[in-house]
Amino acid sequence: MKITAVKPYAIHPGWRKNLILVKVETDEGIHGWGEAYSQYDRDTAVMAQLVALGRYAVGRDPFNIKQFTQMAFDDYAARRGSLELFCAISGIEQAMWDIAGKACKQPVYNLLGGRCRDKIRVYANGWGYQLKEPADYARAAEKVIAQGFTALKLDPLPAPWRTWIPKEHEKRAVAVIKAVRDAVGPDVDILIDQHRRLAPMHAIPLDKKLAEFGLYWMEEPTIAEYPNGLAEIRRGTGLPIVIPDVACCGGILELKEIAAMAEPYMVAMSPHNYNSTTLGLSSTVHASAVMTNFIITEYFLPFVEFCDKISPNQLKPKNGYIELPTAPGLGIDIDEEALKKHPAVVYPTRKLRHPADEGP
Repeated sequence: MKITAVKPYAIHPGWRKNLILVKVETDEGIHGWGEAYSQYDRDTAVMAQLVALGRYAVGRDPFNIKQFTQMAFDDYAARRGSLELFCAISGIEQAMWDIAGKACKQPVYNLLGGRCRDKIRVYANGWGYQLKEPADYARAAEKVIAQGFTALKLDPLPAPWRTWIPKEHEKRAVAVIKAVRDAVGPDVDILIDQHRRLAPMHAIPLDKKLAEFGLYWMEEPTIAEYPNGLAEIRRGTGLPIVIPDVACCGGILELKEIAAMAEPYMVAMSPHNYNSTTLGLSSTVHASAVMTNFIITEYFLPFVEFCDKISPNQLKPKNGYIELPTAPGLGIDIDEEALKKHPAVVYPTRKLRHPADEGP
């Protein structure tokens, strides 16, 4: 079997960012789908990487997944990585696994060593977008829990994202988390995202204050390129820190290998998943199924309705868990014609900050 084409699609789900899906076709009529991570103003670059890298996938055996990803970094990129490159690698890699599973008539997790569990716990995200007051977060959180979720994530810090923050931002974050905890009760897990923004001098005292509300973990308190800072914050707060995403770390196998590296150090895995509730979610579910150290992953509520339009059998949680799919490959279908009805949008130029907008 040989790959004959790589076809990326940039689509707009009607909420926030565009999504990027990629179809990989073969000469035996078996095709696979994957998803590349996307961000505002960077979709064009990710799509360009998919087109350029896709040329080097054509003619290859889709089963040779590890060699393809290594070639993409060593030879194609000359060991010069970037977010856009790894997003493209991730999307194609997932599609290759989808093909391999379909060819073997097995779900992908069976090709990765077999499942460690029958269902995957998820937390809800996207529900707190653009909320302002602590009471608004409290009411929104109650609605999430009413849907059956037992864990939810939010970012309690206001804009703009800056390394050094004023006391008012700290106070606001504490007020938001207190309101959410009071609303959902003691048994719901609260997870916080800090979007890579804080210096340790701010993250440590803030997260110590938030810790009294029983936080489950925190996500990216400072930039990942500063691992010493992450370690300093981890030691200073006692809270676990999470990072990797299947759609930008290199794909399913890379996520599994990150988990394997973490396992002997007794570090748990909680994959990030700011992707659609179709392919990015399914890829995460398959990878998570084979991790002995998996605990929970992300589910983006605002994408669900749109994803019903492009996938007749997207994975959906019940009482906070997703049952493992049993169909071959990634276990879901994508309506290619439906994708064409929802082309990506070109966002207007954002009002990014100037010197006059910055504080003292």
